[in-house]
Amino acid sequence: MASKRSRVPLIIAIIVVIAVVAAGLGYYYYTSKPSPAPTTPTTPKIEKVVIGIVQPLTGNYAIFGQEAVNAAKLVVDIINNELGGVRSLGGAKLDIVVEDAGTSPESARLATEKLISEYHVPIIYGAYISRFTLAMGTVTEQNKVILVTDALVDDLSQQGWMYFFRVAPKASSHGVSAVDFVLDEAKAHNVTIRTAVIINEDSIFGTTVSNGAHLELIKNGVEVLAHISYPYDITDMSPIVDQIKRLNPDIIIAIPYFSDGVLFAKTAKAAGLNPVFIAGAGACGFTDPDSIKAAGDAVLYYTNTYSYNPAKPTDWNQKLVNEFETRYGKMPTEAAGEMFYSIFTIYEALEKAGQMFPNDPLNPDNLRQAFLSLDLNESNSIAAQLYPTGRIKFAPNGDNLYAGTAVLQVQLINGTLTSVVVWPQPQAGVQAIFPRPGT
Repeated sequence: MASKRSRVPLIIAIIVVIAVVAAGLGYYYYTSKPSPAPTTPTTPKIEKVVIGIVQPLTGNYAIFGQEAVNAAKLVVDIINNELGGVRSLGGAKLDIVVEDAGTSPESARLATEKLISEYHVPIIYGAYISRFTLAMGTVTEQNKVILVTDALVDDLSQQGWMYFFRVAPKASSHGVSAVDFVLDEAKAHNVTIRTAVIINEDSIFGTTVSNGAHLELIKNGVEVLAHISYPYDITDMSPIVDQIKRLNPDIIIAIPYFSDGVLFAKTAKAAGLNPVFIAGAGACGFTDPDSIKAAGDAVLYYTNTYSYNPAKPTDWNQKLVNEFETRYGKMPTEAAGEMFYSIFTIYEALEKAGQMFPNDPLNPDNLRQAFLSLDLNESNSIAAQLYPTGRIKFAPNGDNLYAGTAVLQVQLINGTLTSVVVWPQPQAGVQAIFPRPGT
């Protein structure tokens, strides 16, 4: 029989074996358990994206601001109800908050501050009038809010602003387009253009557009007999018309807003002023429906450059034109057209932001990167289908690299004064009437 002493090593060995087996079982159990699922950041739920809109709804420019707001309501309805909102943000709806820019840069600045402080908007659109927009931009830049503008003065994109984007063409390009159109038509009709007079209202917008026209005339060998500026609230155009009659230019390049354009056309007709051609630049004052209504046949054969082509034959452009006319009883012109493609560009930038930065899409720097990453054409973009050139891509300063204009002319069609697109591609069944009949 084994002694107690001889059994001790055996007991110790058994204990060691049991401990080893237990440790092995524990290790197996621990390593064979399914690992806890890795935690992933959850994408914030965004119910809606609020976009601020600042437009002149009172004062001399209210006619443009109201058209722009009407266009915004139409586009937002389509995005929310037909396109399902911003899909990359979980179907987030767009909501617009409108503030009146008023009648001065200061009132536009206060409207911008209100949108930022009360509604915390990530994007603001406005304000059609360039000097208003300049005041707005100092506020949006300081608060890192994206400013998408329908104001055209060239200098707006030369402020060094980081959060500024403009889909529409610059003002100077309107002046260039007006001259190029006239010279193209003169060449096609074997008409020689030697002299010109330029008239413009004296805001920064009128000055910038007219300077673009002036340089283009000189570049093409046309002598500028006079370059006349006047206040936008002018009430008597007779002295200017009398001066033009004495100078007797071949063409007149005019850059008005609304009431001054109507006043010039009526005064010119009453005075019998009928040069080879009168071409407007800057999208308003002669060919929009309200100008035609106010001036009647005094604006017959006038043209204007537009930042928008209402006759562009793409599916989406035809859809918006038809729906705007049905809803508001008038053709969409410059203010509405800029709103059409700008809001759709905002929509596409939001889609891109949701794809690129799903955890923080509305961060201002992320939004900026989303805008800069856009390269839109008619095959991949609603906004591009609405744009005159069919292409939208932003330079680092926020200007569209593929900006362009169209030219509309007032013609008598079936007994009705009607604006039609005549350049660079005339709409179906239309051609420019050049020179003015009776010259």
